[in-house]
Amino acid sequence: MKLRLLSFLVSLFCLLPFAAVANPSVEPTYSFSVAPQFERRQLFRVWQPIVDDLQKRTGLRFELVTSLSVGDYDSDVKNGRYDFIYVNPYMVPLIDKQPGYQPLIRDAAPLHGILVVRKDSPLQRVEDLSGKTLAVPSMSALGASLLLRAELDRDFGVKPQPIIAKTHSSVFLHVVNGLADAGGSVQKALAEQDVRIRDNLKVLHRTRDVPSHPIAVHQRVPVKVREQVRQAFLDMSADPQGRALLAEVPMRQAVAANVEDYQVLKTLKLDSYLTQ
Repeated sequence: MKLRLLSFLVSLFCLLPFAAVANPSVEPTYSFSVAPQFERRQLFRVWQPIVDDLQKRTGLRFELVTSLSVGDYDSDVKNGRYDFIYVNPYMVPLIDKQPGYQPLIRDAAPLHGILVVRKDSPLQRVEDLSGKTLAVPSMSALGASLLLRAELDRDFGVKPQPIIAKTHSSVFLHVVNGLADAGGSVQKALAEQDVRIRDNLKVLHRTRDVPSHPIAVHQRVPVKVREQVRQAFLDMSADPQGRALLAEVPMRQAVAANVEDYQVLKTLKLDSYLTQ
């Protein structure tokens, strides 16, 4: 009798963790992941206060996570690893149906790519970049790589040799330290760099404008939660304290976003530059 009772208690004890996981009253923690525009410490310095503010405004729990490189991040997003993402605009039309991410908000200001060289570089014109090296965060980065290299090719007949630098910050360091002849990035990322980096660079070319990075949500997240997060970001952008946090991204004015905002990217036919 004692043996059977002991066996029952052991079985009950083993089931307790699973019962807790299955209990709908347990508050879920949503993963919030950000494309690695900056090196890891700077990324968390910028985004952790935003995520903390988001938790206060919604009463929900979030965990800020990221990948080591833009390429790893894109792969994770395509596999639907994260609940909420701050993502490359080029990815939006590619992930809306599978794995199923929908944009919630974006910056009202558009994004544009830039071509940078050292201030003392002998490269004075875009045409001078022919046969030279170009540091980019990843081949798939929209403004910093795809759109920039497409315009260099189509408008100037220039095809530089890409070097994968993994982050925007690393792109600028590559150029400043002479590891690449030029770099591709976005104006927003350049504005976030230390003045000692910015003062050693000059912009040779600016691309056309495209819609900015959105914060998007996976379809597995309940609709009520999605709308709470959307409204929280709009409210954050509307008050001085929240606006100051988002300015660090930088996101100057958050507006509601949807997939249709990004359909224009399909017309640019940039796919061939993913591997060039």
